[in-house]
Amino acid sequence: MTAHADREGRTDAPGRIDAPSPSEASGPADRAEVMGLAGAAHRAESAGRTGVWFIGARGSVATTATAGCAAIAAGLHPPTGMVTETPPFADSGLPALTDLVFGGHDTLDCPLSKRAEALADGGVLPHGLPSAVRAELDAADAEIRPGGPLPGDTRTDQELIAAFAADLTDFAHRHDLARTVVINVASTEPAQGPGGTRLPASSLYAAAALRAGCPYANFTPSTGLRTPALTDTVAAAGLPHAGRDGKTGQTLLRSVLAPMFLQRALAVRAWSGSNLLGGGDGAALADPAAAAAKNAGKERVLADTFGTAPEGEVHIDDVPAMGDWKTAWDHIAFDGFLGSRMILQTIWQGCDSALAAPLVLDLARLLARAHEAGISGPLPELGFYFKDPDGGTSAALAEQYATLLTFAERLRDQA
Repeated sequence: MTAHADREGRTDAPGRIDAPSPSEASGPADRAEVMGLAGAAHRAESAGRTGVWFIGARGSVATTATAGCAAIAAGLHPPTGMVTETPPFADSGLPALTDLVFGGHDTLDCPLSKRAEALADGGVLPHGLPSAVRAELDAADAEIRPGGPLPGDTRTDQELIAAFAADLTDFAHRHDLARTVVINVASTEPAQGPGGTRLPASSLYAAAALRAGCPYANFTPSTGLRTPALTDTVAAAGLPHAGRDGKTGQTLLRSVLAPMFLQRALAVRAWSGSNLLGGGDGAALADPAAAAAKNAGKERVLADTFGTAPEGEVHIDDVPAMGDWKTAWDHIAFDGFLGSRMILQTIWQGCDSALAAPLVLDLARLLARAHEAGISGPLPELGFYFKDPDGGTSAALAEQYATLLTFAERLRDQA
């Protein structure tokens, strides 16, 4: 994932971000043309293309998702890992992969084709794929706009939000999109402590999504929409939005194993873990504050399942030589019948970018379809994808999957 710039030297207070008036966002005619809202026929909207706007668009996850979507659409690779490509979602009215148009914000300027080549060299993408989908990567690269704020940027929060929102509406207008879904896949930002003077970058992008009328998902542990400064704006926007912090590896296993211990009445005494990873994530999570934000989600699934978190911690170590790959180890101490003490250990070795990319494409399609169906507000039905889902959902993966299938039926009924 791509690291965003720091925000040193920013001094004005993060007051409440008001919902934009119709004139600030766009007029009625512009809304119909830009976001596929007022004045557009339902059939025309359904036939329109869908924008996918990545925050961190030049990072590993966004690059893998963009290249992967092109490869699947061209029939070069099967949609392995994409839940929305399985039979229960066949008639839910989701946008086709061939109808997705990619763009985004980032603070880096490495071309997507070069980033894809680096990922292929590291074994994340198949060799030869970057050249096979070069045209699609170049098209997406042309739609990436400068993110921020970069050091020395003197713009206020409101000015940054307005600029980011303008990028979104311009993207939708030029491609005649029915709607655009914004997904944050940037590197984890440190949790903001008390007395913070400005909104974190993730919240600026989230506010811009609301202003531009875009559904939003936060696949990172960063703040995003979850700040008091945006509470009123979120409620007034009437847009679907989903979760925080994608669930791809170690926590995915925890969401399966923790309910198993509970259902089998086995007492977990301690649950400890360790992560070794490199790449942009490893560098970002070397910051203790960023690591703390990341670990909060890993621990939350245990606390939600057992009622309290067992003894133990998760440690994250940056190992640059591992590149985009990681190893996650869990050590679970539990008691069996008559107090017999036992241990379960798990080792997960994988590539987060390849695990996250299909889930990000799922979320883009599901949020776009929810928006088309007139569904608004938080979507706990998408808790299957998150460590920190919106309220009202179980932490157990099996139950989250059942809820997701019910949501697919709801979308199918409204198709």
